[in-house]
Amino acid sequence: MKALLLRVGIDKGTDGVLAPIFSDGSFEFIPISENGHSIEKRTYQNTIGRKGRPFSDYLPVNIWNKVMHYDPEFETCTYGDPTIKRKYLLKLQKGDILVFYAGLTPYNNGIHPEALYIIGYFMIDKVIDFNHLNNKEKAECFHLYNNNAHMKRGQDTEDLVIVIGDKRKSKLLNRAILISEKKTDKAGKHYHAVSAKISDLLGISGSIQRSIPPRSIAAESNLDNLKNILGI
Repeated sequence: MKALLLRVGIDKGTDGVLAPIFSDGSFEFIPISENGHSIEKRTYQNTIGRKGRPFSDYLPVNIWNKVMHYDPEFETCTYGDPTIKRKYLLKLQKGDILVFYAGLTPYNNGIHPEALYIIGYFMIDKVIDFNHLNNKEKAECFHLYNNNAHMKRGQDTEDLVIVIGDKRKSKLLNRAILISEKKTDKAGKHYHAVSAKISDLLGISGSIQRSIPPRSIAAESNLDNLKNILGI
């Protein structure tokens, strides 16, 4: 068994903003905007979050009407990627854990820092490499996993990998879990690194500002600590 940590969600690099975290530790998972052709109809303005307010309430007006790339999605528990991350996803097997973290910023509170937080996870059921599917198998995937953002992009599935989580054992958390602390590089620029506490528990360290490369956890003691953190 192993676990993989992957950054997701709207961020300053994609849309110039982070999703909110509230005083009680709850948060909104807000996806990045879609940068390709998609049949997705959900925008930041017409999508209501868990707090009962549209996502646009937390975002700058210039992106309100952008279509969202809802990936991962926690309704049917799928995540897809055709980029360099595919090689890491293909190493996952049934029973492994894909942990999602995101950048969050405090909303009307001074309790939680702007930082990186674990926001959910999939307990892996299966991993599908579209490069190894025939046309019939691809059509079946479009039917079975139509809620995935990449299925909504159409027929271009080159290099696409889709990870399916066990719906009974996968979860979007109710409370975000802080995993980073700010550090400063030699040029005086701030970046997000694994916090000392999380480093001790999970055996990982260094910058997690970006999702490449994803951080892997394989040691049994570290996996046990991860399960305790996630409440599994």
